[in-house]
Amino acid sequence: MGGEASLVRPRFARGVRAFAAMVDGAIAGYGWLSTRPEWIGEVQLEIRPGRGEAYLWNCATVPEHRRRGVFRALLTGISNHAQAEGLRRLWIGSVAIPAEKAVGPSGFRRVLTFSTWTLGPAHVLMSRPAADVDPRTVREARIVLGSQEVPMRLGLSVRSRIARIH
Repeated sequence: MGGEASLVRPRFARGVRAFAAMVDGAIAGYGWLSTRPEWIGEVQLEIRPGRGEAYLWNCATVPEHRRRGVFRALLTGISNHAQAEGLRRLWIGSVAIPAEKAVGPSGFRRVLTFSTWTLGPAHVLMSRPAADVDPRTVREARIVLGSQEVPMRLGLSVRSRIARIH
């Protein structure tokens, strides 16, 4: 995990689970699974998975194993494990990286799309529903990113950037 190695112990302490893809006895990729609230630094939002849901995050492939299907295998493995545990939905966020192409084929559907910008101390977020998504699923995503009483607002928002370690 490089510079994030110091975050491992605190994540385990709060109940976050780690998964690893192994190649020849070495870690080739990893990802984290949370059933409790987690901070999503890229979009400056907290996600609060509902009952029977979890958030899959901070997945990475070790550089020498990239472009070999490790990320897709990791997503599939974590999804299978979560399903066997009775979780009915996994939320995942992705950014414009080559590995993002593995998200859809691993069984995930795009629900919301985000664009972000940092302007000095400000964080700008543009959010909108993905094309051809059931409005009920969009509402559920807005609730886990906001609350039942105040779902995350779609459209443009500007606020002060929050530096938070997760």
